[in-house]
Amino acid sequence: MSDNKKRELQVAALENGTAIDHIPPEQLFKVAYLLQLEKLVDKTITIGNNFYSKKMGRKGVIKIANKFFGKDEISRIALVAPNVILNEIRDFEVVKKYPVTLPDELVALVKCNNPKCITNNEPMATRFTVLDKEKGTIKCRYCERKINKEDIIIK
Repeated sequence: MSDNKKRELQVAALENGTAIDHIPPEQLFKVAYLLQLEKLVDKTITIGNNFYSKKMGRKGVIKIANKFFGKDEISRIALVAPNVILNEIRDFEVVKKYPVTLPDELVALVKCNNPKCITNNEPMATRFTVLDKEKGTIKCRYCERKINKEDIIIK
């Protein structure tokens, strides 16, 4: 068997489901946490880290059988790993492939880090406008505090 074929067999193919590729290795388990994979007890899930990648050097991969994610679920990934590639697979074929990007607005995903913000003192959903998708800068709709990517607290 050739070296290329051996490399391809590191992770089993999916018949139907989602493959999340090109996850930075240090963000892999954050992505798994944000997608609440521990609650998918009836799904086959494969998590692999530090695979060789021409593009990144090393990468993480998550494959979930028979699970397709909605936009809200995917926007969670973009908070910690904005350049991952999402692959939707049906009958062992990739039918949809796209990069994950931050949406224009984040609702109930992020905690405002301003202790005086109404969202920290009343039972209500947070709302953030994404100011810069590349840098990950967001702004609270209520108190107007700007938060940089490294200071974001995910709910």
